[in-house]
Amino acid sequence: MIREIVTIDEELCNGCGECVPNCHEGALQMIDGKARLISDLMCDGLGACIGHCPVGAITIEKREAEAYNETKVMEIMVSKGKNTVIAHLKHLKDHGETEFLREGVRYLKSHESTIDFDVSEVILTVHNYGKAAPNQTQGGHVLHHAGGGCPSSQPIAFDAPKLQVDSAAISGQSQLRQWPVQLHLVNPMAQYFQQADVLLAADCVAFSLGNFHDTYLKGKGLAIACPKLDHGSDIYIQAVSQASRKIPIKAIVVGIKGEILSEEWI
Repeated sequence: MIREIVTIDEELCNGCGECVPNCHEGALQMIDGKARLISDLMCDGLGACIGHCPVGAITIEKREAEAYNETKVMEIMVSKGKNTVIAHLKHLKDHGETEFLREGVRYLKSHESTIDFDVSEVILTVHNYGKAAPNQTQGGHVLHHAGGGCPSSQPIAFDAPKLQVDSAAISGQSQLRQWPVQLHLVNPMAQYFQQADVLLAADCVAFSLGNFHDTYLKGKGLAIACPKLDHGSDIYIQAVSQASRKIPIKAIVVGIKGEILSEEWI
């Protein structure tokens, strides 16, 4: 069958091994100093390992591959212990893989007598994953926390803060100086990118940051993308690997309520 599955560029792979523990399905192993996909059956194609590769050697491709087999994966996960099983099932839940999640739970229940940890505890932990704790409300709304991964995995409602702001200090004027802005559509040779500072932002940041235009976008070229949903990232990884110039990059992590969580040069 044709499906999405990870592929590893052995030329780029530096053998660091960071991807292996971050593949919840156990589909990756270090062999002869390189990360290898050991079985199509165990790769779910969701790419949890990609963000842990420091050199961009892992991408997703569509190709002929054996169908993902949750039972085979669970056999391996159980041997690695309770925490690994929980991480794997949470991973499925984060990505909405309901049928695989049910299959995994069925496996645990049917093999409970041979498993050396508390299966009921695991199932309860995964069941409650992403749900708000009792009395955890804000502005009359229950907060549903994702518990990991992208915050968009679960809905969250919160009231906008009531701030006393000098309206004269807010221009209300757009600082956008180009079109298009989507990373897949922009022309890197366009005039507005030449000798310019460029802001690369996640799609949703502008909606979270109230001062996005005046503080961050003003005077810069812009490209936006979604790290979770966009496809075709392999072309950018390839471009980075071929680049001969090291440019300064400031990484800013923004919370879903507009708070700056971290800011550093990398």
